[in-house]
Amino acid sequence: MAAFFFLLMSRYTIFFLLLFSFFFGMQQSGTAAFRTGVDVLEASGCRQILGKKVALVTNAACLTASGENNYAMLLRKGTDLKFLMAPEHGFGVNIEAGRKTEGTLVGDSLRVYSLYGAACKPDVQLLKTVDVVLFDLQDVGTRCYTYISTMKFVMEACQEAGITFMVLDRPNPVSPLAPSGFMLEKGYESFVGAAEVPFVHAMTVGEIALLLKKNRFRNLDLQVVRMEGYRRDCFSDELPGFRFVSPSPNIRNIETAVVYPATVMLEATAVSEGRGTDVPFLQFGAPFINGKTLAARLSSYHLPGVSFIPVAFVPVASKFRGERCSGVRIVLLDRRRFEPFRTSVAILLSLREHCPQQLGLERGAEFFDRLAGTGRFREMLQQQSSVDGIVQTAHCGVKEFIRDTHDIRIYP
Repeated sequence: MAAFFFLLMSRYTIFFLLLFSFFFGMQQSGTAAFRTGVDVLEASGCRQILGKKVALVTNAACLTASGENNYAMLLRKGTDLKFLMAPEHGFGVNIEAGRKTEGTLVGDSLRVYSLYGAACKPDVQLLKTVDVVLFDLQDVGTRCYTYISTMKFVMEACQEAGITFMVLDRPNPVSPLAPSGFMLEKGYESFVGAAEVPFVHAMTVGEIALLLKKNRFRNLDLQVVRMEGYRRDCFSDELPGFRFVSPSPNIRNIETAVVYPATVMLEATAVSEGRGTDVPFLQFGAPFINGKTLAARLSSYHLPGVSFIPVAFVPVASKFRGERCSGVRIVLLDRRRFEPFRTSVAILLSLREHCPQQLGLERGAEFFDRLAGTGRFREMLQQQSSVDGIVQTAHCGVKEFIRDTHDIRIYP
């Protein structure tokens, strides 16, 4: 009998020790419950918006933790959802960059208005038919990605309409990448550069909304539904339970989001940034490039966290459609050491050495400057400044930005 009792107690002891270790380990590893803004809203029963007329800025990539579309969750919770609004790439997230989109219907009656069609700013009279506009979109952490530009236009319209703007915050998928690149300068604002943040900004959309309110929309009733369990030193695929769903056709995974700021400036040149291939933004090239020579030149910079290999590809869309291109594939070795802006500078300087006439930097100057947020980047490339010189020049503005915005950073 005593032996049986001892055995029973031992089993209970082991069970409770295992249970304790599990929960203690969860706490210690930082994997305690993580929730996006939309999941926090759902957990509250949507009480902040019940009884109010609601509009939602979103697309089909924005799901709850259970995999449900955010608009479906809102309807299931009994909110009075009047209509949706969708940014670039359309509600279905299937339209290529730069192509204007039309409105559509979800189901039989829920209308979706385009915010990337005839206008990028919502109609103020339309917004006056609701009490609050929710914003739930997945950003990728680079200033020229247009979802934060859409947010700025919607905030402006909400202030004019006198209604509430509520951000359902989501992770910056590449937030461990340090802020870098040139700041947006006055006179260079555009739809690919609308917020006064560094090119790689390390902020969430909720934090950028707070910055925009501080700088531009002081009379706006802004509410940010903060995430729970979020840490900015985590890439989003390191957050427990979070699934990164491609927010646009060519940002297909976290690796692409990490490399994107290093190659997106090629959009303003005659070199293909890999659109129309299986790995957009992870490779680049053109018929006039010698991939072996260019890969060797880039390797000579000894850039942290990355290597370069020569490749050949034939895009099925975009630049050089159907033509054989020679170029370089970027191999991410250590994303925590990777410096996308430094890598971008090295790529552009190497291309200017390799094919100065064909690069098209001068022909694409206006678009390049809009992407960069300044004319200084292009000018320093044309002057063949050093990588360190360009990076250090850009970092002067970034240091000042970090110092001046510590009060709006809402996550550890």
